[in-house]
Amino acid sequence: MIEPGKLNTLEPGQKRRKLALTFGALERDIDGIPEKGNEYSFKNLPRFEYTKMLVKIVMNDPELSSDARLELEKIIRTVPFDEKAEKRACNIARNNLLSIIGTFPAEWDLIIAPHKNPTDENGIVKSRDFFSGVCVYAEDIRSPFNIGSVFRTAEAMGAEKVFISPRCVDPEHSKSLRSGMGCVETMGFERKSIPELVEFSKENDIPIFVLETGGDEICDFAFPKKGICIIGSEELGVSPEALSAATYGRVSIPMKGLKASLNVGVAFGILMQKWVESLSAKN
Repeated sequence: MIEPGKLNTLEPGQKRRKLALTFGALERDIDGIPEKGNEYSFKNLPRFEYTKMLVKIVMNDPELSSDARLELEKIIRTVPFDEKAEKRACNIARNNLLSIIGTFPAEWDLIIAPHKNPTDENGIVKSRDFFSGVCVYAEDIRSPFNIGSVFRTAEAMGAEKVFISPRCVDPEHSKSLRSGMGCVETMGFERKSIPELVEFSKENDIPIFVLETGGDEICDFAFPKKGICIIGSEELGVSPEALSAATYGRVSIPMKGLKASLNVGVAFGILMQKWVESLSAKN
């Protein structure tokens, strides 16, 4: 966090960048997940007053649109100026700053929040809540954005493990990390060939099934309590080798559209929701 007075000594471009970063740090602090060393720490100034002071600095930016200025003024006049209003003020001020700086709107909200749970020496979270034995195997996915999305969904929905094939894109690619929103680091991953996955399945008594066309409709599929779901590449789908390994069966998402095609990340999200519903019903 930077003292408001120091901001006035910075040149406009540097001031905007510093403000944008500070508003992001404030949002995390409001959510109770501040980055280490970036917690709000001005003891003689309540955080909401500090937030208002920074917003007023943004309002004085000559590049700020009149509409944005009016919106920010309305928010900081909100009574009561609670955490919800404070976070909204931070978010709108930050997004307007990023727009002035020239950041693409699609990247405005890509702030990776640190995980509250302890991590090991590799940065992977030691303890998180998940469904034991619920795993996904990403086979030959080529898009880093898609593999990042798979990790984000897997973490959000409570999968225990993510496996990837030898030819799958590197989950630590910068675009994967961006779309994964910290979940690649949180979950970690293991590369395995199909034969190695089958061996893991046998050793741990975890069945394998695939998400692919031509199978049982997702509403009728009997999801296992533990299992490894194989999802295939964007262009080719699941390989014949993977289909042979999926002795538990094949699940499909019924579609009505002419294209009858879903992004692999979206399809995996639909599957995980149904799987979690099934697991919750069994508990």
